[in-house]
Amino acid sequence: MTKKIMYNPPHPGEIIKEVYLDQLELTVTKAARALDVTRKTLSSIINGKSGISPAMAIRLSKAFNTTPQLWMNMQQSYDLWHTQNQIDISKVESLRATG
Repeated sequence: MTKKIMYNPPHPGEIIKEVYLDQLELTVTKAARALDVTRKTLSSIINGKSGISPAMAIRLSKAFNTTPQLWMNMQQSYDLWHTQNQIDISKVESLRATG
């Protein structure tokens, strides 16, 4: 049985905007330039339309002195919560080894 995450974790883009861009008074354009990505790419993440890729996680970790794992874990928590709340697994059978 899969244990459900009980809260709706924020999209990593919200964290980037609120914790980093807003606090550091950075524009999306300036942050995108620093991350060596297009403004469109960063804007898509901040607006929750795209997720954090491993490559972006590495860029963010260097830019904001964090770890890639932080960003990947955030994305995974977000994706898992939303997927668990969207799919119906009532007809999935439990398969267990006997013995």
